[in-house]
Formats: sequence, C-alpha cells, structure tokens
Amino acid sequence: MAGLKIAVMLSNLRMDEYEGMKVVAEMGVPGIHVSVTSGQLKPENLDAAARKQLVRHIASLGLEISAVSGWGGQVDLGEEENWHENIEWGKRIMDLAADLENDIWQGHCGIMPEDPRRPEWQRFIDGMGLLAEHGEKTGVRLAIETGPEPPYVLRRLLDTVGSNYLRINWDPANMILWPAHYAQDLGEPYDKLKWIEKYQPNEGALALADVIVHTHAKDALVHDDGTRQEVPLGEGWVDWPRYTGYLLDSGYDGYFAIERETGQDPVGDIKRAVEFLRSL
Repeated sequence: MAGLKIAVMLSNLRMDEYEGMKVVAEMGVPGIHVSVTSGQLKPENLDAAARKQLVRHIASLGLEISAVSGWGGQVDLGEEENWHENIEWGKRIMDLAADLENDIWQGHCGIMPEDPRRPEWQRFIDGMGLLAEHGEKTGVRLAIETGPEPPYVLRRLLDTVGSNYLRINWDPANMILWPAHYAQDLGEPYDKLKWIEKYQPNEGALALADVIVHTHAKDALVHDDGTRQEVPLGEGWVDWPRYTGYLLDSGYDGYFAIERETGQDPVGDIKRAVEFLRSL
C-alpha cells in the first residue's frame, strides 16, 4: 500500500503558516491542508494579488493544497440563527479555494438530524443546495466533515441534494470521538461494539467510497471510563491497513491529510505520522 498521497494540516503545526509550509516541504510531504477560518489566510485577508502570490509561493516549495478547511466547527446549518450569513461565508471560502487553484473545501457543517421530519433537516438540504450551486460556478466541491452522523445519514443528504459538488471528507477518528462525546453528554456508558457498528470508522469509508474526495489521517480511542482521546496515528482504534485498503480498492486517489489537534509535540507527532502512513 506504499505511495499514499500525504498532506499535513498546517494549523496543527502550531506555527506561522508560511513557516509551516517550509517544515512540510522539508518533510518531503507534497500536500498542505490549509485552514482559512481564521488568521492571515482568511478570505478577507487575501486580496486578488495576495492570492496569486500565495499560489506561486506554494508551488515554489514543491507543494500543493490538498483542501482548504473552513468553518472549523463554528457553523451549524441546521440552526436558523446566522443561516444566511453562513451561506455567504461558505461562498467566500469557495471563491478563495478556486483562486488558490484548489477544488475541495472541507467544512464542518453542523449536526444533521437522523429524523428527516425535523426542521433542521430541511435547512441542511436548502443550505447544501445553495452551496452546491455555487460550487458548480466555481468548480469547488464542499467535502462535508464527518463526525456526528452515521454513514446512512450522510448518504441520504447527498442523495437528496443530488449534486456532484457536495462530497465527503472522511475522518475515521471522528466516528470514534463523537459517539463517545454523546454518551458522556447522555450519562450513558460507551458501548464500543454498539457505537462502532453504527458509526463505522473503517467500514463507513467502504459504504461512502464513491463520494469521499478527501480524508483526515487522525486516530482516537475511548478509555474504560468513557473518556475519549485523540492519540498519535496508529495508537487508536482505527484499523489503518483496512481503512486505507477500502479507499484505495475503491479507486480513491486523494490525499490522506494528517490532523493532530492535541499532544505536546505537534511537529514530532506529525513527522511520526508521516512515517506511519509511508509504512502501510
């Protein structure tokens, strides 16, 4: 399984974005996963000239953008408050991605209800439809970040909207972390077998392989007391040979973008994650 396309989420290096680009290039990694939710790479902070300069700078380092990351958990399209503002924000992210010569925007879009009769569901359908229409104009696909929803809910959403510009960013660790989060909130014990069967961190990729255009390489586990934890790649519950195999066997040719949000040694953890992925 050698030859995975690897990217690094720049913000996880916890340094200036431009310094981070140099670090990634020095690792010999070809891709950078760029957050545009805040900081100097926000759409509002890059005019047309700055966007062109950024494209040239990235190329000069031998890098390319695997995807832009926007919204960062700050948006829930199921909520009525700020709904219109969030749609316009999403369009600006798509415009930026297109200017940066990238066609994937990975975004957290909120918690989709399992019951389609709930009013939140229609707001998701309407919002995703508007963003997909803008995607058709810009050539940018919205890759929904997985986490709160089991695979069949994501499939239902995509089938209902019916656009090739609405796709999935699969994060296998989120399919472990989020169920544990819900169990804690409900005061219930975390039943690994029950939740893994429903959320499918590995097999979910097989179920949605035809619509996955980007994936996070992140790992997690849940302790006996129900405490959830993101851990270094290869130390959690994600079966990486199985997971990557499902994607590659389905024809996936996108990036595996390393995401390491916790830990005291972000650069070291990311370097070790690179080596882990190269070993598969």
